[in-house]
Amino acid sequence: MEIGLVGKPNVGKSTFFEASTLAGVEIANYPFTTIKANRGIGYLRTRDPGPDLGVESEPKNSILRGDTRLVPVELLDVAGLVPDAHSGKGLGNQFLDDLRQAKVLIHVIDASGSTDIEGNPVDRGSHDPGEDVDFLVREIDHWFHNIIIRDWIKISRTAESSHTPVERLLAEKLTGLGINIHHIADTIHHLQLDERPTRWTDDQMMELSSELRKRSKPILIAANKADRADDEQLRSLESSAGDFMVIPTCSEAEMALRKADKAGLINYVPGDGDFEIPDPSRLSAAQKNALEVIRGVLERFGSTNVQKVLETAAYELLELIVVYPVEDEHRFTDHDGRVLPDAYLMRKGSTARDLAYRVHTDLGDHFIRAIDCRTGRSIGADHELKMGDVVKIHSNA
Repeated sequence: MEIGLVGKPNVGKSTFFEASTLAGVEIANYPFTTIKANRGIGYLRTRDPGPDLGVESEPKNSILRGDTRLVPVELLDVAGLVPDAHSGKGLGNQFLDDLRQAKVLIHVIDASGSTDIEGNPVDRGSHDPGEDVDFLVREIDHWFHNIIIRDWIKISRTAESSHTPVERLLAEKLTGLGINIHHIADTIHHLQLDERPTRWTDDQMMELSSELRKRSKPILIAANKADRADDEQLRSLESSAGDFMVIPTCSEAEMALRKADKAGLINYVPGDGDFEIPDPSRLSAAQKNALEVIRGVLERFGSTNVQKVLETAAYELLELIVVYPVEDEHRFTDHDGRVLPDAYLMRKGSTARDLAYRVHTDLGDHFIRAIDCRTGRSIGADHELKMGDVVKIHSNA
Protein backbone atom coordinates (compact mmCIF):
# COMPACT_ATOMS: atom_id res chain seq x y z
CA MET A 1 0.00 0.00 0.00
CA GLU A 2 2.06 2.89 -1.30
CA ILE A 3 1.88 6.49 -0.01
CA GLY A 4 3.37 9.10 -2.33
CA LEU A 5 5.08 12.27 -1.09
CA VAL A 6 4.61 15.07 -3.62
CA GLY A 7 5.29 18.77 -3.88
CA LYS A 8 7.58 21.32 -5.44
CA PRO A 9 11.35 21.18 -4.75
CA ASN A 10 12.87 22.39 -1.50
CA VAL A 11 9.80 22.19 0.72
CA GLY A 12 11.11 19.40 2.96
CA LYS A 13 9.75 16.29 1.21
CA SER A 14 13.01 14.43 1.63
CA THR A 15 13.26 15.54 5.27
CA PHE A 16 9.70 14.29 5.84
CA PHE A 17 10.66 11.03 4.13
CA GLU A 18 13.81 10.55 6.21
CA ALA A 19 11.98 11.49 9.40
CA SER A 20 9.35 8.87 8.62
CA THR A 21 11.77 6.13 7.62
CA LEU A 22 15.25 7.11 8.88
CA ALA A 23 16.48 6.25 5.39
CA GLY A 24 19.56 8.16 4.28
CA VAL A 25 18.62 10.53 1.45
CA GLU A 26 20.29 13.61 0.07
CA ILE A 27 18.88 16.79 1.58
CA ALA A 28 19.98 20.25 0.46
CA ASN A 29 18.66 23.79 0.05
CA TYR A 30 18.24 23.82 -3.72
CA PRO A 31 15.74 22.46 -6.26
CA PHE A 32 15.87 18.90 -7.61
CA THR A 33 18.00 17.40 -4.85
CA THR A 34 15.83 14.31 -5.33
CA ILE A 35 16.42 13.02 -8.87
CA LYS A 36 15.31 9.41 -8.51
CA ALA A 37 12.37 8.36 -6.38
CA ASN A 38 13.30 7.26 -2.86
CA ARG A 39 11.44 4.29 -1.44
CA GLY A 40 11.28 3.43 2.22
CA ILE A 41 9.17 2.02 5.02
CA GLY A 42 7.23 4.23 7.37
CA TYR A 43 5.13 2.97 10.27
CA LEU A 44 1.55 3.43 11.37
CA ARG A 45 0.69 3.32 15.06
CA THR A 46 -2.08 1.12 16.38
CA ARG A 47 -2.85 -0.41 19.75
CA ASP A 48 -1.25 -3.83 20.14
CA PRO A 49 -3.89 -6.51 20.90
CA GLY A 50 -1.57 -8.45 23.23
CA PRO A 51 -2.49 -6.68 26.49
CA ASP A 52 -6.24 -7.12 25.82
CA LEU A 53 -5.70 -10.84 25.20
CA GLY A 54 -3.39 -11.35 28.16
CA VAL A 55 -0.36 -12.29 26.07
CA GLU A 56 2.95 -10.70 25.12
CA SER A 57 3.21 -10.12 21.38
CA GLU A 58 6.22 -11.23 19.34
CA PRO A 59 5.99 -9.16 16.16
CA LYS A 60 7.57 -10.46 12.98
CA ASN A 61 6.52 -7.93 10.34
CA SER A 62 6.05 -4.94 12.64
CA ILE A 63 7.57 -3.27 15.73
CA LEU A 64 6.37 -3.20 19.33
CA ARG A 65 6.94 -0.11 21.52
CA GLY A 66 5.14 -0.61 24.83
CA ASP A 67 1.47 -1.13 23.99
CA THR A 68 1.91 0.47 20.55
CA ARG A 69 2.28 -1.63 17.43
CA LEU A 70 4.12 0.06 14.54
CA VAL A 71 2.85 -1.42 11.27
CA PRO A 72 4.92 -0.90 8.11
CA VAL A 73 3.70 1.02 5.06
CA GLU A 74 5.64 1.85 1.90
CA LEU A 75 6.51 5.49 1.23
CA LEU A 76 7.62 7.04 -2.04
CA ASP A 77 9.44 10.39 -2.20
CA VAL A 78 9.44 11.59 -5.80
CA ALA A 79 11.26 14.32 -7.69
CA GLY A 80 9.97 17.85 -7.10
CA LEU A 81 7.13 19.16 -9.25
CA VAL A 82 7.10 22.61 -10.87
CA PRO A 83 4.41 24.40 -12.93
CA ASP A 84 3.87 22.86 -16.38
CA ALA A 85 5.42 19.56 -15.29
CA HIS A 86 2.74 17.74 -17.28
CA SER A 87 4.31 19.29 -20.38
CA GLY A 88 7.75 18.01 -19.40
CA LYS A 89 9.12 21.02 -17.51
CA GLY A 90 11.66 20.28 -14.79
CA LEU A 91 11.52 16.60 -13.92
CA GLY A 92 7.78 16.49 -14.53
CA ASN A 93 7.48 13.38 -16.68
CA GLN A 94 9.63 11.35 -14.30
CA PHE A 95 7.76 12.72 -11.28
CA LEU A 96 4.38 11.81 -12.70
CA ASP A 97 5.41 8.33 -13.82
CA ASP A 98 6.76 7.62 -10.32
CA LEU A 99 3.32 8.37 -8.89
CA ARG A 100 1.40 5.78 -10.88
CA GLN A 101 0.95 3.19 -8.14
CA ALA A 102 0.56 5.55 -5.17
CA LYS A 103 -2.85 5.07 -3.54
CA VAL A 104 -2.84 8.38 -1.67
CA LEU A 105 -0.74 11.54 -2.02
CA ILE A 106 0.73 13.63 0.79
CA HIS A 107 1.34 17.10 -0.63
CA VAL A 108 4.24 18.58 1.35
CA ILE A 109 4.08 22.40 1.33
CA ASP A 110 6.44 24.99 2.81
CA ALA A 111 3.99 26.66 5.21
CA SER A 112 6.49 29.41 6.03
CA GLY A 113 6.37 30.77 2.47
CA SER A 114 10.17 30.72 2.11
CA THR A 115 10.32 29.00 -1.29
CA ASP A 116 8.88 30.37 -4.52
CA ILE A 117 6.62 28.47 -6.92
CA GLU A 118 9.59 26.65 -8.47
CA GLY A 119 11.25 25.80 -5.17
CA ASN A 120 13.89 28.54 -5.03
CA PRO A 121 14.67 30.00 -1.57
CA VAL A 122 13.09 33.41 -0.92
CA ASP A 123 12.50 35.56 2.15
CA ARG A 124 10.22 33.94 4.69
CA GLY A 125 6.60 34.87 4.10
CA SER A 126 7.21 36.34 0.64
CA HIS A 127 5.48 33.45 -1.16
CA ASP A 128 1.85 32.44 -0.67
CA PRO A 129 1.86 28.66 -0.06
CA GLY A 130 -1.80 28.58 -1.07
CA GLU A 131 -0.62 28.89 -4.68
CA ASP A 132 1.18 25.56 -4.30
CA VAL A 133 -2.08 23.78 -3.53
CA ASP A 134 -3.64 24.94 -6.79
CA PHE A 135 -0.73 24.26 -9.08
CA LEU A 136 -0.11 20.69 -7.92
CA VAL A 137 -3.75 19.71 -8.35
CA ARG A 138 -3.74 21.33 -11.78
CA GLU A 139 -0.61 19.43 -12.83
CA ILE A 140 -1.95 16.04 -11.76
CA ASP A 141 -5.32 16.74 -13.39
CA HIS A 142 -3.57 17.62 -16.67
CA TRP A 143 -1.40 14.51 -16.39
CA PHE A 144 -4.53 12.35 -16.10
CA HIS A 145 -6.13 14.29 -18.95
CA ASN A 146 -3.14 13.77 -21.27
CA ILE A 147 -3.27 10.03 -20.67
CA ILE A 148 -7.05 9.79 -21.15
CA ILE A 149 -7.25 11.75 -24.40
CA ARG A 150 -4.43 9.75 -25.97
CA ASP A 151 -6.22 7.52 -28.52
CA TRP A 152 -9.57 8.86 -27.25
CA ILE A 153 -11.12 9.07 -30.71
CA LYS A 154 -10.41 5.38 -31.28
CA ILE A 155 -11.61 4.38 -27.80
CA SER A 156 -14.87 6.33 -27.97
CA ARG A 157 -15.71 5.09 -31.46
CA THR A 158 -14.93 1.50 -30.51
CA ALA A 159 -17.18 1.78 -27.45
CA GLU A 160 -20.11 2.93 -29.59
CA SER A 161 -19.60 0.62 -32.58
CA SER A 162 -19.06 -2.52 -30.50
CA HIS A 163 -21.54 -1.59 -27.76
CA THR A 164 -18.73 -2.03 -25.22
CA PRO A 165 -19.05 0.06 -22.03
CA VAL A 166 -16.54 2.88 -22.35
CA GLU A 167 -15.57 2.45 -18.70
CA ARG A 168 -14.26 -1.03 -19.53
CA LEU A 169 -12.05 0.31 -22.32
CA LEU A 170 -10.83 3.20 -20.19
CA ALA A 171 -10.10 0.88 -17.26
CA GLU A 172 -7.79 -1.17 -19.50
CA LYS A 173 -5.97 2.02 -20.42
CA LEU A 174 -5.78 3.48 -16.90
CA THR A 175 -5.06 0.39 -14.83
CA GLY A 176 -1.42 1.51 -14.49
CA LEU A 177 -2.65 4.58 -12.60
CA GLY A 178 -4.45 2.46 -10.02
CA ILE A 179 -7.82 3.39 -11.54
CA ASN A 180 -10.41 0.63 -11.81
CA ILE A 181 -13.67 0.25 -13.69
CA HIS A 182 -15.69 1.23 -10.61
CA HIS A 183 -13.84 4.56 -10.30
CA ILE A 184 -14.66 5.31 -13.94
CA ALA A 185 -18.28 4.15 -13.89
CA ASP A 186 -19.02 6.13 -10.72
CA THR A 187 -17.38 9.23 -12.20
CA ILE A 188 -19.31 9.01 -15.49
CA HIS A 189 -22.54 8.67 -13.53
CA HIS A 190 -21.62 11.54 -11.19
CA LEU A 191 -20.86 13.88 -14.10
CA GLN A 192 -23.97 12.74 -16.00
CA LEU A 193 -21.98 12.34 -19.20
CA ASP A 194 -23.69 11.55 -22.50
CA GLU A 195 -24.16 7.80 -23.11
CA ARG A 196 -22.33 8.35 -26.39
CA PRO A 197 -18.68 9.13 -25.47
CA THR A 198 -17.94 10.60 -28.92
CA ARG A 199 -20.09 13.55 -27.83
CA TRP A 200 -18.06 14.36 -24.70
CA THR A 201 -16.56 17.85 -24.89
CA ASP A 202 -13.01 18.90 -24.02
CA ASP A 203 -14.28 20.54 -20.83
CA GLN A 204 -16.07 17.34 -19.84
CA MET A 205 -12.91 15.32 -20.48
CA MET A 206 -11.06 17.65 -18.12
CA GLU A 207 -13.80 17.24 -15.52
CA LEU A 208 -13.53 13.48 -15.93
CA SER A 209 -9.77 13.66 -15.35
CA SER A 210 -10.17 15.76 -12.21
CA GLU A 211 -12.84 13.51 -10.72
CA LEU A 212 -10.79 10.38 -11.39
CA ARG A 213 -7.85 11.98 -9.61
CA LYS A 214 -10.04 12.71 -6.59
CA ARG A 215 -11.38 9.16 -6.45
CA SER A 216 -8.16 7.27 -7.15
CA LYS A 217 -5.48 9.47 -5.53
CA PRO A 218 -6.86 11.48 -2.61
CA ILE A 219 -4.60 14.27 -1.37
CA LEU A 220 -3.67 15.36 2.15
CA ILE A 221 -1.62 18.52 2.78
CA ALA A 222 1.35 18.44 5.15
CA ALA A 223 2.00 22.11 6.04
CA ASN A 224 5.70 21.52 6.63
CA LYS A 225 8.07 23.95 8.37
CA ALA A 226 5.04 24.94 10.47
CA ASP A 227 7.34 25.93 13.33
CA ARG A 228 8.65 28.74 11.10
CA ALA A 229 5.15 29.98 10.26
CA ASP A 230 2.93 32.11 12.47
CA ASP A 231 -0.67 31.21 13.25
CA GLU A 232 -2.02 33.64 10.65
CA GLN A 233 0.02 31.99 7.89
CA LEU A 234 -1.30 28.58 8.87
CA ARG A 235 -4.90 29.81 8.98
CA SER A 236 -4.46 31.42 5.55
CA LEU A 237 -3.10 28.19 4.08
CA GLU A 238 -5.95 26.16 5.54
CA SER A 239 -8.42 28.61 4.01
CA SER A 240 -6.68 28.43 0.61
CA ALA A 241 -6.73 24.64 0.67
CA GLY A 242 -10.51 24.43 0.37
CA ASP A 243 -11.69 20.84 0.83
CA PHE A 244 -8.19 19.46 1.39
CA MET A 245 -7.24 18.58 4.96
CA VAL A 246 -4.21 20.55 6.20
CA ILE A 247 -1.98 19.30 9.04
CA PRO A 248 0.83 21.54 10.41
CA THR A 249 4.02 19.48 10.28
CA CYS A 250 7.58 19.83 11.60
CA SER A 251 9.62 17.13 9.88
CA GLU A 252 13.04 18.48 10.95
CA ALA A 253 12.03 18.17 14.61
CA GLU A 254 10.71 14.64 14.01
CA MET A 255 13.94 13.58 12.32
CA ALA A 256 16.00 14.96 15.22
CA LEU A 257 13.85 13.12 17.77
CA ARG A 258 14.05 9.80 15.94
CA LYS A 259 17.81 10.04 15.56
CA ALA A 260 18.22 10.90 19.24
CA ASP A 261 15.99 7.98 20.20
CA LYS A 262 17.96 5.63 17.93
CA ALA A 263 21.19 6.81 19.58
CA GLY A 264 19.71 6.10 23.01
CA LEU A 265 19.85 9.75 24.09
CA ILE A 266 16.08 10.01 24.59
CA ASN A 267 13.07 7.72 24.77
CA TYR A 268 10.63 8.71 22.07
CA VAL A 269 7.81 6.86 20.38
CA PRO A 270 7.00 8.37 16.96
CA GLY A 271 3.95 10.58 17.21
CA ASP A 272 4.15 11.21 20.95
CA GLY A 273 3.72 14.71 22.31
CA ASP A 274 6.83 14.51 24.49
CA PHE A 275 9.99 12.50 25.12
CA GLU A 276 12.08 11.37 28.09
CA ILE A 277 15.77 12.00 28.72
CA PRO A 278 16.95 8.97 30.73
CA ASP A 279 20.46 10.32 31.38
CA PRO A 280 20.88 14.11 30.98
CA SER A 281 24.61 13.80 31.65
CA ARG A 282 25.06 12.20 28.21
CA LEU A 283 23.84 15.36 26.48
CA SER A 284 25.91 18.38 25.63
CA ALA A 285 24.60 21.86 26.38
CA ALA A 286 23.84 22.35 22.68
CA GLN A 287 21.87 19.09 22.54
CA LYS A 288 19.87 20.05 25.63
CA ASN A 289 19.05 23.44 24.12
CA ALA A 290 18.02 21.85 20.83
CA LEU A 291 15.73 19.41 22.61
CA GLU A 292 14.12 22.24 24.58
CA VAL A 293 13.42 24.06 21.32
CA ILE A 294 11.82 20.88 19.95
CA ARG A 295 9.81 20.49 23.14
CA GLY A 296 8.40 23.95 22.46
CA VAL A 297 7.33 22.76 18.99
CA LEU A 298 5.59 19.75 20.55
CA GLU A 299 3.79 21.99 23.02
CA ARG A 300 2.59 24.26 20.21
CA PHE A 301 1.30 21.56 17.85
CA GLY A 302 0.75 18.57 20.15
CA SER A 303 3.41 16.60 18.26
CA THR A 304 5.54 17.06 15.16
CA ASN A 305 2.51 15.62 13.32
CA VAL A 306 4.60 13.55 10.91
CA GLN A 307 2.91 10.43 12.29
CA LYS A 308 -0.46 12.15 12.24
CA VAL A 309 -0.05 12.89 8.53
CA LEU A 310 0.85 9.29 7.70
CA GLU A 311 -1.94 7.87 9.81
CA THR A 312 -4.55 10.29 8.51
CA ALA A 313 -3.59 9.34 4.96
CA ALA A 314 -3.77 5.63 5.75
CA TYR A 315 -6.60 5.32 8.25
CA GLU A 316 -8.91 8.13 7.07
CA LEU A 317 -8.29 8.71 3.36
CA LEU A 318 -7.49 5.11 2.42
CA GLU A 319 -9.68 3.69 5.22
CA LEU A 320 -7.18 1.01 6.20
CA ILE A 321 -7.55 -1.26 9.20
CA VAL A 322 -5.02 -3.51 10.95
CA VAL A 323 -5.85 -7.20 11.43
CA TYR A 324 -3.87 -10.10 12.90
CA PRO A 325 -4.07 -13.60 11.36
CA VAL A 326 -3.02 -16.49 13.62
CA GLU A 327 -2.97 -20.29 13.36
CA ASP A 328 -3.83 -21.12 16.98
CA GLU A 329 -6.95 -19.28 18.14
CA HIS A 330 -6.32 -20.14 21.80
CA ARG A 331 -2.67 -19.11 22.13
CA PHE A 332 -2.82 -16.53 19.28
CA THR A 333 0.30 -17.96 17.66
CA ASP A 334 1.58 -18.87 14.20
CA HIS A 335 2.93 -22.31 13.24
CA ASP A 336 6.29 -21.42 14.86
CA GLY A 337 4.66 -20.53 18.16
CA ARG A 338 5.18 -16.78 17.84
CA VAL A 339 2.46 -14.73 19.52
CA LEU A 340 0.56 -12.30 17.25
CA PRO A 341 3.46 -12.16 14.80
CA ASP A 342 1.81 -10.56 11.77
CA ALA A 343 -0.11 -7.32 11.39
CA TYR A 344 -1.76 -6.77 8.00
CA LEU A 345 -3.13 -3.55 6.57
CA MET A 346 -6.47 -4.16 4.85
CA ARG A 347 -9.06 -1.89 3.30
CA LYS A 348 -12.11 -1.16 5.42
CA GLY A 349 -14.85 -3.48 4.20
CA SER A 350 -12.45 -6.39 3.68
CA THR A 351 -13.84 -9.81 4.56
CA ALA A 352 -12.50 -12.91 6.25
CA ARG A 353 -11.99 -14.46 2.80
CA ASP A 354 -10.05 -11.35 1.68
CA LEU A 355 -7.70 -11.86 4.62
CA ALA A 356 -7.33 -15.54 3.71
CA TYR A 357 -6.25 -14.58 0.20
CA ARG A 358 -3.87 -11.98 1.63
CA VAL A 359 -2.15 -14.63 3.75
CA HIS A 360 -1.97 -17.22 0.95
CA THR A 361 -3.88 -17.88 -2.26
CA ASP A 362 -4.57 -21.49 -1.25
CA LEU A 363 -6.24 -20.35 1.98
CA GLY A 364 -8.58 -18.14 -0.01
CA ASP A 365 -9.33 -20.77 -2.64
CA HIS A 366 -10.11 -23.42 -0.01
CA PHE A 367 -11.67 -21.19 2.65
CA ILE A 368 -14.10 -22.99 4.99
CA ARG A 369 -14.66 -20.57 7.85
CA ALA A 370 -12.79 -18.33 10.27
CA ILE A 371 -12.73 -17.71 14.00
CA ASP A 372 -12.91 -14.30 15.67
CA CYS A 373 -10.27 -15.04 18.30
CA ARG A 374 -11.42 -12.27 20.63
CA THR A 375 -14.91 -13.74 20.99
CA GLY A 376 -14.35 -17.35 19.92
CA ARG A 377 -17.23 -17.03 17.45
CA SER A 378 -17.19 -18.68 14.05
CA ILE A 379 -17.44 -16.21 11.16
CA GLY A 380 -18.18 -16.74 7.50
CA ALA A 381 -16.36 -15.79 4.32
CA ASP A 382 -18.30 -12.53 3.91
CA HIS A 383 -17.85 -11.38 7.50
CA GLU A 384 -16.54 -7.80 7.44
CA LEU A 385 -13.37 -7.32 9.44
CA LYS A 386 -12.83 -4.42 11.83
CA MET A 387 -9.82 -2.66 13.28
CA GLY A 388 -7.77 -4.88 15.60
CA ASP A 389 -9.44 -8.19 14.71
CA VAL A 390 -7.48 -11.35 15.49
CA VAL A 391 -8.54 -14.09 13.09
CA LYS A 392 -7.92 -17.82 12.66
CA ILE A 393 -8.66 -19.09 9.15
CA HIS A 394 -9.82 -22.65 8.53
CA SER A 395 -9.41 -24.16 5.07
CA ASN A 396 -9.06 -27.58 3.48
CA ALA A 397 -5.88 -26.57 1.63
